[in-house]
Amino acid sequence: MSLNTIFQYFVPKDRKVFFPLFEQAAANVVTMAQMLVDAVGQPEQKTRNEMYNQIDKLENIGDEITHQIYLELSKNFITPFDREDIAALTSAIDDVADYINGSANRMLLYNIDEITEPIRKLSDLILHGCTEMEKAIKELKDLKNVRNIADCCVRINSIENQADDVFDRAVADLFLYERDAVKLIKYKEVLANLETATDMCEDVANVVETILVKNA
Repeated sequence: MSLNTIFQYFVPKDRKVFFPLFEQAAANVVTMAQMLVDAVGQPEQKTRNEMYNQIDKLENIGDEITHQIYLELSKNFITPFDREDIAALTSAIDDVADYINGSANRMLLYNIDEITEPIRKLSDLILHGCTEMEKAIKELKDLKNVRNIADCCVRINSIENQADDVFDRAVADLFLYERDAVKLIKYKEVLANLETATDMCEDVANVVETILVKNA
């Protein structure tokens, strides 16, 4: 057991501010992912664009939460687990938000008017990955349900593998059937950003597993 782990038992509960902030960050990412799913399922492009703009606003909220976590990290000598793991988890959650927002921004800026089945499938997988991520992060505050956390991480890894398969097939189809080079580039970049969002969920799972190894 690390010295930092021993110290945490002597920290007043009202100073344990990190877990609520982690949960807020994860919940915000889930909201972004749900809005992305709703947007790509929306037939009206104008409404989709409004949702994309809302995702951008939510990403700004996530940035504020990230800033608050780093501020607390600079103010608190005693932390619930290793400082580098807090920083890594914060950065990983923020990366998920960045790629969800990046995907939405590209669909907005590139004027993607046809929402393909791979875009919908990848958006669904992002939401599933973010939901599992939120479940795992909620369990971190007491580490009583290590099995539940580990299961969430396994499911996130499976979701990322599924996203790889969807992305590979979609890009292969683009090169096979799409004759408009500009359209091909636009859709490939959107698909790549969506797939990378699931990679970022896996990065969160990897950090969570590291925390489990050190503290469970």
